[in-house]
Amino acid sequence: QVQLVESGGGLVQAGGSLRLSCAASGRTFSSYAMGWFRQAPGKEREFVAAISWSGGSASYADSRKGRFTISRDNAKNTIYLQMNSLKPEDTAVYYCAAQEVGRSWYVPVRTADFGSWGQGTQVTVSS
Repeated sequence: QVQLVESGGGLVQAGGSLRLSCAASGRTFSSYAMGWFRQAPGKEREFVAAISWSGGSASYADSRKGRFTISRDNAKNTIYLQMNSLKPEDTAVYYCAAQEVGRSWYVPVRTADFGSWGQGTQVTVSS
């Protein structure tokens, strides 16, 4: 398993941008598909975006497509989530997740598909 540490959360006004980062430990980072999820108070954790081991394929929740971009840098063992045009409803704790897939192009999108999770970073969007 990998250890995941998120950073980059904070308070931003509606319409603003944030970039979240997730640093992973371990030497086999490039064997992992990675994802971002979020959980608002009183709600279930929901899928935001995921990316294949190589970065060549990505999947997004429909409501985030076009505003959010997931990317990864395997040399730095880090993934990113660029969030633009933020809305108050984007307020949540954002979690990074990892699942070992080897060289498969499989991009998991369900919470149950990921085996490793970070502690989360708070994103608050004010109106």
